Amino acid sequence: MKQPLSGASAFAGAVASTPPALAFLDAALDADGARALRRERPEPRGDPAVSFCSNDYLALAHRPIAAQAPAGAGASRLVVGEHAEHRRLEAFSAGWVGYPAALAFSSGYAANVGLISSLAAPGDLIVSDELNHASLIDGARLARARVAIVPHLDTAAVDRTLQEHRGGRSFVVTESYFSMDGDSPDLRELRRICDIRSAALLVDEAHALGVLGPDGRGLCAQAGILADALVGTYGKAFGAAGAFVAGCPALIDWLWNRARTFVFSTGLSPAVAAAARSALALADSQPWRRERVHSAANDLRDGLQKLGVAPRGFGHILPWILGDPGEALRVAAALHTHGLDVRPIRPPSVPPRTARIRLTVTAAHGPADIRRALAAIERVLASSVSS
Repeated sequence: MKQPLSGASAFAGAVASTPPALAFLDAALDADGARALRRERPEPRGDPAVSFCSNDYLALAHRPIAAQAPAGAGASRLVVGEHAEHRRLEAFSAGWVGYPAALAFSSGYAANVGLISSLAAPGDLIVSDELNHASLIDGARLARARVAIVPHLDTAAVDRTLQEHRGGRSFVVTESYFSMDGDSPDLRELRRICDIRSAALLVDEAHALGVLGPDGRGLCAQAGILADALVGTYGKAFGAAGAFVAGCPALIDWLWNRARTFVFSTGLSPAVAAAARSALALADSQPWRRERVHSAANDLRDGLQKLGVAPRGFGHILPWILGDPGEALRVAAALHTHGLDVRPIRPPSVPPRTARIRLTVTAAHGPADIRRALAAIERVLASSVSS
């Protein structure tokens, strides 16, 4: 009779306790909890709460898909994982954003990390906005280049930093629409500065594509500029999964050969690629989806301002700054009791003392949903004053 492995046997009968060698984890997690910074795994919610915390901006994530494509790629695309659906998706994505070529990655995180870490090298300079997403930060770290962090949206600081650089190449990295603040840099000015200083402009359009810009094609298109590399995701407005980098053919060939998050990863599921392409086509042919997002976001923003809440930024992301992480947890829990599903955003996702409720609007939100959200927020505000 085959005996189980000793390790498996030990785990099978073990009490759910932390091994001595990992005891430091309990102390660190308890410390996070004391500062209201510990993340608990949420239960899947089957209640009737209206969600205002999804990135499914065009309400495409829950549509049924009957994709006639394999569930998995089976290997890295450099081996035997290449599929016709990958090429169809990449061609559609590139054409949609106005670039000659694109490469699909397994996630937006993988796309950003792979892009930046493969382009920059020791001796180069990466100029990064202080509020850039973690994937952009980690890509810069892995590149082992010099990273200069500039104040949020400060184009003059970008220019000064580039002007002072001596030696290697330069890269300016930014989001087009910042996911936690709902604001945008002056992309036209950044393009001008990069051209003068011989720097490459890398723009993450993850939260803009599908919703903002002409026909939802993003804020670079709205500014009338082409980034040297543009990153878009399929898992937000397009309701699928994965991401792409768009740029010149040489960039895409380089990423195919050098982006470690692409080379050493199983290819994007062909079925998901087909679903993403279908969603892009719907976003292109159904402008009512983004029009509904804009209308609902404007109504929610106006209503919040009448209640004395001043959300930051513009568009479909409405950050309500509360400051203290514990207060953000309390407000989120209180709103849920009134039928509103929102999540507290706390450090390190945002800077210290800027914990917030991040309200996101989607095409699924109608006037009744906006009224329900405002009514819930009004009740919570009133209870805070009375207490």
